[in-house]
Amino acid sequence: MRIVIQRVASASVSVDGSVVGKIGAGLLLLVGIESGDQRQDLAGVARKIVEMRIFGDDTGKMNRAVRESGGAVLAVSQFTLLADTRRGRRPSFTGAAPPELAEPVFDKLVAALRETKVDVATGVFGARMEVALVNDGPVTLILDLDPPPPEG
Repeated sequence: MRIVIQRVASASVSVDGSVVGKIGAGLLLLVGIESGDQRQDLAGVARKIVEMRIFGDDTGKMNRAVRESGGAVLAVSQFTLLADTRRGRRPSFTGAAPPELAEPVFDKLVAALRETKVDVATGVFGARMEVALVNDGPVTLILDLDPPPPEG
């Protein structure tokens, strides 16, 4: 799983010209689910994201988490984060999980984020989306998560 985390002043996602998810200040998450990534417990990932100290405190130092800053989260599924661009000019997406496997994992991540008591908005899984954002800082981080060990 690869998640791009952007600290934003605002962000929204639209499908067919209609806004389906919108936040003010907070975090925009672009989430790519890898083939074979069938995580069941995403609570730890959600906690890591909402407890990441990337918001300014009273002195301007990045020392507050999204919850402490009163922010929200906008989560958007984006399989293209897993593109392999090492050869040729056409990206390969074979590392991305197929939609029928990726969607349940994405939904579990969103549910885990909501359990942290932070407001969470989303896009529409699998839809062609337009994402608008005002990056704050700019602050952009990449969270690469190793695949979970096989069960058994």
